Amino acid sequence: MDIDAWLWWLIGATALGIALVITAMPELGMLAVGAVAASVVTGVFGGGAVAQVAVFALISTAGIAVVRPIANRHRAQRPQLATGVDALKGRQAVVLERVDASGGRIKLAGEVWSARALDTDRAYDVGQEVDVVDIEGATAIVM
Repeated sequence: MDIDAWLWWLIGATALGIALVITAMPELGMLAVGAVAASVVTGVFGGGAVAQVAVFALISTAGIAVVRPIANRHRAQRPQLATGVDALKGRQAVVLERVDASGGRIKLAGEVWSARALDTDRAYDVGQEVDVVDIEGATAIVM
């Protein structure tokens, strides 16, 4: 049984698509698109082996050249919605127990947190509002 070349390209594209899903490498997706394009050149236009490989190489390379920078840019971006302790940085809190360099307590986002003053010479009294600069473990650093 002889299988046409266009079918081999589709089998290759399917294998690359499966590998893409398993590894999450966008380059494999672009190779799969190149294989589909080579299949179309073969099946629809009757292109020879040179045309098939040329279309595969051209489409795959162009796809990788376009998609890779976009994927890298998205990978390097910080999430626009801060969650966890990152969402608490920059918020205001109310001092519940005197806060100085050795410690204290604040109310932050409806919860009681241990806190420490950023400036070791500064102390904050009960009822004062402070800004959360950082979170170290379970301790808020305030000023």
